[in-house]
Amino acid sequence: MTARDLATGTVVGALTLSATGTVMFWTVLGNFYAYALSAGSATGVPRESPLIWAVALGALSYSTLVTLAIGNCAGSPTMGAGIKVGAVIGFLVWFAADFFLYGISNVLDLKSALIDPLLEVVPSAVAGGAIAAVLGKRK
Repeated sequence: MTARDLATGTVVGALTLSATGTVMFWTVLGNFYAYALSAGSATGVPRESPLIWAVALGALSYSTLVTLAIGNCAGSPTMGAGIKVGAVIGFLVWFAADFFLYGISNVLDLKSALIDPLLEVVPSAVAGGAIAAVLGKRK
């Protein structure tokens, strides 16, 4: 994979993660996440306004991981393969993050730590498909 492919996949993935994440987690499932971030005994956890720069850095890092995984698969990436890779990475990343948070803080309850990784599969799968689509066109 070239540096240009990595950059292209990362930007496409970050934009896709941001768009699907906004629709899914703020618009459709906003009530679940309002509950999840206050389900533990911690109070005042959610920010009134998210730090967009921090969210953007997270999306860029996350999409870089997905791009590297897709780009290092044998052959030309297909959308179907990208969706699978994105879904697996999304589940594993958020399963780890949520259980780390559950284990070391009072932010999440067990239900939220179990449900969130399953929900996170959707935006990461969509991003994986988009990344594979642009990388496949470049080959």
